Amino acid sequence: MNIELRELNVEEGSDIFEMTREIGLGANGFVNSFYSETLDEFHNILVKNYNMARARQLPEGLVPQTVYWLYADGRPVGYGKMRHALNGPLKKRGGHIGYVIRPAERGKGYAKPLLQLLLREAAVKGIGEALLTVNEDNVPSRRVIESCGGVLQDNIDGICRYHVPTGRVLGSTGT
Repeated sequence: MNIELRELNVEEGSDIFEMTREIGLGANGFVNSFYSETLDEFHNILVKNYNMARARQLPEGLVPQTVYWLYADGRPVGYGKMRHALNGPLKKRGGHIGYVIRPAERGKGYAKPLLQLLLREAAVKGIGEALLTVNEDNVPSRRVIESCGGVLQDNIDGICRYHVPTGRVLGSTGT
C-alpha cells in the first residue's frame, strides 16, 4: 500500500470534496471545516485554508494552520490539521494537531501513519512537542496517540491532553 501526505492546494478535485462530504460536520470532537454543499463553496473554503497556512487574512483569534490530505493508493482516506502555534483556547481543546479518517476507511490502520506524518510536519515547522487533545471516550484515537509516543498530561472535563514528541518520527512514517 502506498501512503502519501499532500498539503492542501486551492485546486483540489472532487475526490477531496466527496471525502469531506462523507466525513460530515465532524465526529468525536473533530470539526470538519471543509464540509460544504457545493463545489463553489468548497473552493472558497480551500482558498481560506490556503491563506490561513500562510498567515494571510487570518481571522482574529485564529492561528496559522496547514491542512494535509492522506492518500492511500491514490485515494483520499483522511486529513489532518497542523496548527503552527497555540493560543489559549487551543491549549485546552484542539492542540497542535487534529485528524480524521473518512468513515468508510476507519479501522483499516490509516490513523497511525496519518498522525506520524503530521508529527513529522510539525517537527519540520519547529514544534518539538505537539499537544493533541481527544475526547476521553474516543478510545481508538487515544490508542493511536499513545502508540506514537503520546503521554497523557491530564483529563479535564472529558478532554484528554497528550504531549507527543515530534522528533522521534522524523524520517519514519511507520508504513
